[in-house]
Amino acid sequence: MKVLVLNCGSSSVKFDLFDWKLQKNLAKGLIERVGTINATIHYNRPGSQPIIYQKELKDHSKAINEVFSLLVGENGVLSDLNEIYAIGHRVVHGGEKFKKSTLIDDKVISTIQKLSSLAPLHNPPNLAGILATKELLPNIPQVAIFDTAFHSTIPDFAYIYALPFEWYEKYGIRRYGFHGSSHLYVSRRAAVMLDKHIKDTNLITLHIGNGVSFCAIKSGASIDTSMGFTPLQGAVMGTRCGDIDPAIPLYMQEKLKLSPAQMMDILNKKSGLLGITGKYYDRRDIINNAKIDINSIDELDTENLIGDIEQEHLSIFKKAEEGDPRCMLALQIEAYEIRKYLGSYFFALNGYLDAIVFTAGVGENSPLLRYMVLRKLENLGIILDKDKNLKADSSTGEIAITKDYSKVKVFVIPTDEERVFIEDTIAVLSGNYKSHISYEYSFQKKNYKPLK
Repeated sequence: MKVLVLNCGSSSVKFDLFDWKLQKNLAKGLIERVGTINATIHYNRPGSQPIIYQKELKDHSKAINEVFSLLVGENGVLSDLNEIYAIGHRVVHGGEKFKKSTLIDDKVISTIQKLSSLAPLHNPPNLAGILATKELLPNIPQVAIFDTAFHSTIPDFAYIYALPFEWYEKYGIRRYGFHGSSHLYVSRRAAVMLDKHIKDTNLITLHIGNGVSFCAIKSGASIDTSMGFTPLQGAVMGTRCGDIDPAIPLYMQEKLKLSPAQMMDILNKKSGLLGITGKYYDRRDIINNAKIDINSIDELDTENLIGDIEQEHLSIFKKAEEGDPRCMLALQIEAYEIRKYLGSYFFALNGYLDAIVFTAGVGENSPLLRYMVLRKLENLGIILDKDKNLKADSSTGEIAITKDYSKVKVFVIPTDEERVFIEDTIAVLSGNYKSHISYEYSFQKKNYKPLK
C-alpha cells in the first residue's frame, strides 16, 4: 500500500510517498513559491541525486498536478497514479469539531471551510490541497490529520480564556494548540526510550523551530500547550511575538495609525527574534553574530544565586561587545522563556516528570540553546551531560543528553510528523482507529527504527 501525504502551506506543498508494505520512503519533495512564475520544485528519491528546477505554478491545483507528474514521470516511482492507496492531508485547525484524524467527505470539507476563520493563514491552503487532489484523483480516499486533535484532551480550565464567556460559546475563542503530530510522535518515542508505556509517562515536549510550541503531557495525553487560539501565542518564535501584554497592539495601532491587518502582519512576521535583533530570525545567524560559544557560559557560574543573575547579565553583555548584543539578548530571552514554561508545566504535572524532549529544527540542532535552558536545574533532578549535548543533532538520531543518574531525563528526538500522517491515514481506512489516545502506533514498539 502506497500512501501519499501532503502538507499544503500558503505558498508551498510538501509531499512524501511511502510504501507501507515495504516500510520505506519512495519519494519526497517540496514546492516553494506556489502562485508565482518561478515556483521552485525540490524532488528527492532514495539513492538518487536531488532534482531542483523552477516552473510557473499559478495555484495549488497546478502544484499538486506537478507532484503527480513527478511521481509517474521520467524520474518517477509509480507506473500509474492508481497505485496510490490513500492520501493524507495535514490540516492545521480542526476547532472543536475534529478531535481525531478523519476520512474526508463533502461534510468534512464544508466544516474545514467554516473553520478557516480560526486559521485564515493555514486552513485555506490546506483545503486547497484537498480540493485539488479530489479533483485530480476523485476515487482515491483522503484523510485529514489535524494539528489541534492531539490537544483535544486539554481540560476546560486550561483552555478557557478569561474573556466574556459568550466569545467561547459563539465564536470558539479558546486555546487550541498546534504542532500536535510532532508532540504525539516524540512523546511516544520518549516513552520507548524510558522503557515505559505511554499511559504511565509524564513529559514536557519542546517543539522549537521557526514556530515554537511546548506541551505538558500527563499519562500520554496533552493537558496544556503554549500556543493558543492561534499559533501566535506562547514562547518567542522566529518572527512571531508570542506572549505579550494584549494592550500593546491596541496602543501601537493608535500610535502608528495601523489597521488590524497591518498589526497582525507585524505580530506574525516582523516580531519575535527578528523583531529583537532587527535582522535575523534563524538561530544559526543569531548565534554566529552573538559571537559566543557554549563553553564561555561556564565562566559565569557562581555560588550566589542572586549575584549570579546580576553577574550573568553583565558578563554576557560584556562578551557580546565583540558581536551583536541584540543577538545575545535574543538568545537570553528565548532561553529564559523556555525555562519559565518548563517551570509552569512541572507544576501542572504535580511535580511528576519523567523526561523533557527537544525536537524540531532548533531543538534538535542547537546545543547552545539547550544548554542555556538546562543549566543549573540539578535541584529539579536534571543533570545535563555536556558532552552528549554537544554531539546531539538531527543526524545523531534519538539520544539522551543527561547523565545516566539524572532523575529527569532529557532527550533530543528528531520529529517525524509525516510518519503520523501516514499511520493515521492507514489506521482510519483500516477501521481500527478510534482516537490517537487509544491507537498504538508502530513507533511505540521497541523494535521500531526511525527512518533517517
